[in-house]
Amino acid sequence: MSDDAPGDSQKTPNGNPETARLIEHALALGLVALLLWGVLRVLQPFAMAIALGAFTAIGTWPLRQVLVARGWSPTRAAILLLCGAIALVALPVLLIAPGLPEQIRSAVALLRGALADAPAAPPGWLTALPLIGDHAGAIWSQVLDAKDDLGSLIAPYAGVLTQALVDVGRGAAESLLQILLALVVTAMLWISGGTLAGDLRDAFGRIGGGAGIAALDAAEGAVRGVAWGVVGTAALQGALMALGLAIAGIPGAGMLGFLTFVFSISQILGPLILVIWGGAAWWQYSTGEIGWAIFVVGVGIAVSFADNVVRPLLISRGSPMPMTLIILGVFGGLLAFGFLGLFLGPALLAVGHGLLRIWRGEAVDGSRDAP
Repeated sequence: MSDDAPGDSQKTPNGNPETARLIEHALALGLVALLLWGVLRVLQPFAMAIALGAFTAIGTWPLRQVLVARGWSPTRAAILLLCGAIALVALPVLLIAPGLPEQIRSAVALLRGALADAPAAPPGWLTALPLIGDHAGAIWSQVLDAKDDLGSLIAPYAGVLTQALVDVGRGAAESLLQILLALVVTAMLWISGGTLAGDLRDAFGRIGGGAGIAALDAAEGAVRGVAWGVVGTAALQGALMALGLAIAGIPGAGMLGFLTFVFSISQILGPLILVIWGGAAWWQYSTGEIGWAIFVVGVGIAVSFADNVVRPLLISRGSPMPMTLIILGVFGGLLAFGFLGLFLGPALLAVGHGLLRIWRGEAVDGSRDAP
């Protein structure tokens, strides 16, 4: 017969069951962390595509729901939306590509004509600019000296330009691959996104209760609002620019409208929209079409007006955040995370804003919870 105490059989060799359980929990957490790290490493090459696909699916989810409500199966709805998305991506390229060489030759001819008609001496207002006036005047003279041989003008920069073109081509190829992968992810979410959304709501509810679900809803609304605001405004600007320039008889109006769409959706390149309609107005003015030049300026102002008014309105429809936080989220996210920051920034601020309102006792719709 053993002389051990009654509880000794439950002890570890070290005699401390609490320490053993602590070690076991630490090992379990370590294994879970290692598993999460491995999952993230596997998904890292597709992070951009997954994020862009998720944002696209969230932004277009109401359209998918309309199709499903009309009797379409999720798979059929996803196929239709995928075909539409591919058409939206490929159609502008198919329309612009055949006439692109001729448009480039026309642009070069217009540049040569503008250089031929330009005065030999730089304008006084150009040389009077502070800090850069003398340098700008020297560039003016250098360009006019080489107007008959543009090749000699760009020869010193041939290496830099070649590398820039290579980088642009590589970036375009990578972007195209990411877009294709994002479309695949979006299609899968269109098919099974409802189940995934239910799982996320359950997980956030387990973690944070009602506050967790409210934060998830706030992030969803912010992402959808930014998606409609950014893409919708860019599409409106591109259509307005293309239509206005076509009416004014500007060559390559379709391509310029597509470039307006690209510049607008990229945010950082937005100021280049001014170059598009400003250059078109100057071309009309230089050919003596002053009335059409004024019309093009009016089109450019309308495009800018759409950017400053329509975008905030569309974004605010998807999120209850104040407009100041929306703007900070869009531009702050863009600076911090790049293009995806357009959606990630407002989503993060929406979660923080929603949690703050819940902590203060406010409901998601702005009403006060019962005590």
